[in-house]
Amino acid sequence: MKVEVMKGGLCAVKGVRAYGIKEGNKGLALIEGEGKASGMYTTNKIKAAPVRFTKKQLEKGRISAIIANSGCANSFTGEQGMRNAEKMAELASSFLGVDKEEVAVLSTGPIGAQLDMGLIEGQLGEVVKGLTSGEEGSTAAAKAIMTTDTFHKETAISIDTGNDEPVVIGGIVKGSGMIAPHMTTATMLAFIYTDASLDDEVLSGSLKDAVENSFNMTVVDGDMSTNDTVLLVATGKSGKISEADFKAGLTFVCQELAKLIARDGEGATKFIEVRVKGAPSIADAREVARSIVRSPLVKSAIFGERPDLVCGRIIAAIGSSAITGDGGDFSGISIRLKGEKEVLAVKNGEFMDLSGSERTLMKGKEIFIDVDMGTGEEAEATAWGCDLTYDYVRINASMH
Repeated sequence: MKVEVMKGGLCAVKGVRAYGIKEGNKGLALIEGEGKASGMYTTNKIKAAPVRFTKKQLEKGRISAIIANSGCANSFTGEQGMRNAEKMAELASSFLGVDKEEVAVLSTGPIGAQLDMGLIEGQLGEVVKGLTSGEEGSTAAAKAIMTTDTFHKETAISIDTGNDEPVVIGGIVKGSGMIAPHMTTATMLAFIYTDASLDDEVLSGSLKDAVENSFNMTVVDGDMSTNDTVLLVATGKSGKISEADFKAGLTFVCQELAKLIARDGEGATKFIEVRVKGAPSIADAREVARSIVRSPLVKSAIFGERPDLVCGRIIAAIGSSAITGDGGDFSGISIRLKGEKEVLAVKNGEFMDLSGSERTLMKGKEIFIDVDMGTGEEAEATAWGCDLTYDYVRINASMH
């Protein structure tokens, strides 16, 4: 399989138009593209009105449009919130001439406030005028759904299937804080389109696998939003692709978007990647990796550029993670830290001396932590996150 990263985001996909506008902290994005659809949603017990509404909309397995606002989560808003979510679908349906039952609705922003429907209707009229299949449409939509994000996030790839035309997968995502998604499946919203022709089972199965290995392995602060949603739509405008190739391509796109979220964590100064290998099972490897990148103590030590402190905190995070059974004998754990330089910090359960020049390794903007659980097993997983800084507290103490 030959994969090429390309420009255009969502709009690189055949059959997709998009646009968005932002007025202060209130934005609106619209994506038009008809096809089979699958979604994954937050497992937070309190789900926002648009999440519940969209989940019901997708029961028929098709989507013609997505409308998403920023600046208000429409969460914990009672029956009025559900009526407003439905009204957003009605407005998009009317402006685009599509079936109201094929419109997905998403929102992001502060919890507990009602939507300004007059503003949304006015913005929608402007957004519809700007709808385009050009790359500027995807960028405008990505910018419109930003909240505390410091940059917009989009990507696209072209997959050479060996047929006459390639298959394209493109997506946008927003997310900076309140990021610890767990979807059977601040907020994380991801909209991904492909022009591949796919069976329903392949579409949903591929999305589940991709999310499990990307967004569900991304932690900024450990808080799960009421609005997390990932939508995948296949327009079918290109040809067939094997299930294995599509899954690989979709996972790549989702991981690239997930890494952008981690790099843009609220107040973050360092991107963190944790790779765990030698775990008893894939589930254990995932749990350990997430526990390390979720730990406030690990994240703080990385912000403080203290490799001499971070390893003990990694060990504590491993031991407190929800791994199966008693976790077995992990006395042979090894930890390698990589930054501006690389060092073996823990070797077969023994801490190395990091009091010298090794401390300079955390001066860089990217920190990679490789953990070998030392069990002799082969299961591995990777998670992404960022450091915990003073600015994270400042942003979340004063936002909105």
